[in-house]
Amino acid sequence: MPIERTLAIIKPDAVAAGNTGKIISMIEENGFKILALRKQQLTRADAEGFYAVHKGKGFFAELVEFMTEAPVILMALEREDAIVKWRDVMGATNPEKAEAGTVRKLYGANIGRNASHGSDAPETAAFEISWFFRGSEL
Repeated sequence: MPIERTLAIIKPDAVAAGNTGKIISMIEENGFKILALRKQQLTRADAEGFYAVHKGKGFFAELVEFMTEAPVILMALEREDAIVKWRDVMGATNPEKAEAGTVRKLYGANIGRNASHGSDAPETAAFEISWFFRGSEL
C-alpha cells in the first residue's frame, strides 16, 4: 500500500466545541503522521478559493459562511492509504449516517456542520495541501 498524504480540517464547529484534542488523538491513534498543523481563521477569499469546485451550488454561500465563522485546524497527514483511512475515521458526511466511533458521529451536528474535512482523491489532496501549506512546512 502506498504512503499518501491528505488534508484534514477540524471545522469551526468542532474547534468551538473544544473537540480539537479528541480529534487529533483519533488521528494519531489511527497511525497518521501529522506533517503540518496550524490553527487559522479562514478569510472569505480562503474559503471561496478552497471550495471553488462547489461554486454555483446551493450550499456554497452557507459553506463559506460556516468555514469563516471561527478558526479551523488545518493538518497535512501521512500514512499508507491516508485518503481512504482518514475518510473512514471521519465517517459519512451526514453524521446521522456515520458509523459509531467516527469523528462525524461523535462530534458532527448535521450534514452542514459535520466537524471535519478530508481530501477525496490523490489529486484533490495535492491541491488542498498546497492551498494551505508550502512545501517547506511539510
